[in-house]
Amino acid sequence: MIRLYIERERERGSMPALSGCQNITELGALARRRLPLPVSAILFGGAEDEVTLHRNTRALDDIAIIPKALVDVAHVQTETTLFGIQTKSPFFCSPTGLSRLFHPEGELAVARAAARKGLFYGLSANSTHSLEAVNTASDGPKLFQLLPLRDRGLMRALIERCRASGYHALGLTIDAPTRGNCEGDVRGGLGRGLTPANLVRFAMHPRWSIGQVQHGRLTIPIAVDATNVRDFADNSRFVGAQLDPGFSWKDVEDIVTLWKGPFALKGVLAPDDAKRALDVGATSIIVSNHGGRQLDGAAAAITCLPGVVAAVAGRAEIILDGGIRRGSHILKALALGAHGVSIGRAYLYGLAAGGEQGVLHALSILQQEFERAMRLSGCATLADISRDLVRIP
Repeated sequence: MIRLYIERERERGSMPALSGCQNITELGALARRRLPLPVSAILFGGAEDEVTLHRNTRALDDIAIIPKALVDVAHVQTETTLFGIQTKSPFFCSPTGLSRLFHPEGELAVARAAARKGLFYGLSANSTHSLEAVNTASDGPKLFQLLPLRDRGLMRALIERCRASGYHALGLTIDAPTRGNCEGDVRGGLGRGLTPANLVRFAMHPRWSIGQVQHGRLTIPIAVDATNVRDFADNSRFVGAQLDPGFSWKDVEDIVTLWKGPFALKGVLAPDDAKRALDVGATSIIVSNHGGRQLDGAAAAITCLPGVVAAVAGRAEIILDGGIRRGSHILKALALGAHGVSIGRAYLYGLAAGGEQGVLHALSILQQEFERAMRLSGCATLADISRDLVRIP
C-alpha cells in the first residue's frame, strides 16, 4: 500500500520534502526523483532479474512477530557493542562503494551522520573519498572494508593506512571474485560517459549536476593511488580488473595476521563457510548476498542467518546485511540470533535525498521504528529479543 501511494503521489507531483518522508520507502522515492537515471539505476538496481535484490526484503517481511503482552517497556535500551566498540544501537552503516555518485559529499556526509548518531560507519575500498579524508571528517568508530584484489601489495598498503589513521576494525568482502551482472547499470548508461543522452539526463537534474561540478573531479582514490589516473571510468575499470577470482582462505588468514584487530568477513551465507571464517581468525561474520548485486538467485540473507548462528555457536559476532528497510526488520534479525545488522541502501536513499541531513533522517527513522517495535513486542532490552518472538513461514 505504501509503494502504491508513493507512485500515485509521484504522478501528482506532490511527493513530500525530506522532513516529510515518514519511512525509508518514501526517502527512496525522493532519492529517485533527485537523481539522474544513470545514477538511480545503480542505487536501485541489482543483478540480472533482481530476484535476490527483492527477495532480501520480502523474506524479512514474511517473518511474523509474536508480541509479549503486559511487559514494562517504559524505558527501552538499545545500546550494544559491535566490533568491540560501544554503539547506540545494533545497526551500522554498511560499506557502500561510489557514494559520491549519490551526493557530492558522499562518504564524508555518511560518516559524519553516523558519528552524530553514535553508530559505526563502514567505508568501502571502492569509495570516492580517501580513507584519510573520511577519518578526518568524522571522529566516530569506523571499519574499512577491503576487496579481494590481485595486487596484494596494494591491499597491505591499505591495511597500514587504516592502522595509521586509527580505524577500529577491518573487513573483507568475499562474495566479489568478479563483478555481478547488473544489467540495469548498463541500461542506465553511466559507463558510457558524457553521451548526448546522459548530458540531457544530467541537465534535467541541475541540483545534482551543479553539486558534482562544485566538488571537483569524481575519482576512486585506491585506483588513483595505484595508477595515477584520475578518470572515473578508468578508475572503475581498474577496480573491476583487480578483483581476484583466485583469492583463497589462506589469503584471508594472512590479512587477519597482518591486521591483528577486530576483523569482519562479509558475504557469508553457508554454515561451512562460517566455520572456516572462525578457523582463519574472523571475529565478526556478516551474513550477506551483496544486496542482490552479485549472484542473482542467491538465498535471502535472513533465511541463511539461523544456519550461520548455529554453526558459529557463539564464537564470533554475527551481523545480518541485506534488505533492512524497517525497524521491525532489525528486531527480527536479532530474534534469529544476529548481534546487529548493517544497512546500505536505506542510508543511501537519505544521502541522495538530502546529503548529511538525509542520512540523519534515515538513521532516525530506523532508530525510532526499532524502539517502537521493541515496545510493541514487549522487549525492554536487547536481551529480551529472543527466538520465540518470531515465526518463520
